[in-house]
Amino acid sequence: MATFYKIAIIGGGNLGSSIAKGILSLDNFSKENVLICEKRKPRVKYLEDQGFNVIDSDLEKTVHNADIIIVSVKPQQFLKLLEEFKPIIKPGQILVSTVTGITLQEIELVFGKHPIVRIMPNTAIEIRESMTCLCFSNTSKNQEDSIISLFDQLGHTLQLQEELLDAVTVLGACGIAFALRFIRAAAQGGIEIGFSAEISQFIVSQTVKGAAGLLLENSSHPEAEIDKVTTPQGITISGLNEMEHQGFSSSVIKGLITSYNKLTLLENNNINP
Repeated sequence: MATFYKIAIIGGGNLGSSIAKGILSLDNFSKENVLICEKRKPRVKYLEDQGFNVIDSDLEKTVHNADIIIVSVKPQQFLKLLEEFKPIIKPGQILVSTVTGITLQEIELVFGKHPIVRIMPNTAIEIRESMTCLCFSNTSKNQEDSIISLFDQLGHTLQLQEELLDAVTVLGACGIAFALRFIRAAAQGGIEIGFSAEISQFIVSQTVKGAAGLLLENSSHPEAEIDKVTTPQGITISGLNEMEHQGFSSSVIKGLITSYNKLTLLENNNINP
């Protein structure tokens, strides 16, 4: 892809800094290409100590020469921020929002027919392994191709209807925490059966990485891969059945639905998710 000479990231929290770290790991981006705007003094110092190019609260200076402006702030901050953006954003700049619950239509009410993208990545973007779902408004084919190309270098992308982005927040973004909780539980079990904490976590982490790789590389169903390691009266099926007796699958499904329902409730009541 063609290099964007300047990317501005508004908000240096966990997701904003993860995006910056991922972009800066690409060959065609340098520290001078990526600016982070952050107003919290302790966070500014932390980001500077991590080697990021940080501007303290000066929004106009941050976005002045940017080709892409990525906004990664809380929803209630974003609505105020949009009004600050309005007099300084330029027609050719692409506005990319990671903000949960603020629709393309709501952004358009402020900016009108401006190129806008909504994305929902996850924090694995910092190691270029994000699942990033996105949708576009008022963008040209070239602009869409450029955005997709950028985020494809940071993992994988999937273009979806906007109404599915809340579900993506739960399955893809919150899903990082859900997957890590499984890894933690399995690693704790590993300690019970004789491994040190460090070795147990390493074995489980690599095993989960391999399991996901099988599905992605083979385009197979989980049960097809499960069948390959379960034998009649074997130890794998005994463990799987006990997990199901304890509610493993139903707990995961209920957890996802609970998170989704809470997100919907908070959005309907205009509360920060």
